[in-house]
Amino acid sequence: MPNDLPLPAETPPSESNTREHLSPPPGEDFWVFGYGSLMWHPGFPHVEVRVAVLHGYHRRFCVYSHRYRGTPECPGLVLGLDRGGSCRGLVFRVPAAEGESVLDYLHEREMITGVYLPTWLTVETAQGPVSAAGFVVDRDHPQYTGRLTLEETAELILQGHGARGACTDYLANTVRHLEGLGLGAGPLKRLLSVVEARGEE
Repeated sequence: MPNDLPLPAETPPSESNTREHLSPPPGEDFWVFGYGSLMWHPGFPHVEVRVAVLHGYHRRFCVYSHRYRGTPECPGLVLGLDRGGSCRGLVFRVPAAEGESVLDYLHEREMITGVYLPTWLTVETAQGPVSAAGFVVDRDHPQYTGRLTLEETAELILQGHGARGACTDYLANTVRHLEGLGLGAGPLKRLLSVVEARGEE
């Protein structure tokens, strides 16, 4: 890890980001917005999938990973929804009967250290706007990276290995699925090129 990059401390879960902040609408199906690993590995039951566009947030490697793609001593990076711009992803329709268990699962998966803020997001689909459960990055959390350069981002991705494997695989999977959906990977494809070139050095 470069000397000028801070080593984030292990962070306990935030008491303010409790499961109650994201409750399913009683007796109704609802949607979940995926922009990273949820696109290819949602891990929860759903009955419909749509391409969706979220305005006001963009997808970025802005979260130090201490578990899934790194460790506290050697962190990797994972994606977060950060303020500004827009983000193309997928929304998954969850049947009402599965609502509580799905949100329990998502909270356990995403809120280990409280780095995200669970919220309802309005996203656009070809069939019209829908309200979707989502997780945006908490800029006040110690695991929020702030603005990293392309080179700093690439170095952290190259070093990151955690419980779910290499950070490089996470990046490559995201690019592959975005392109497979015809959504375009944009800056992530450029980042992948840099990471692959660095990995061959």
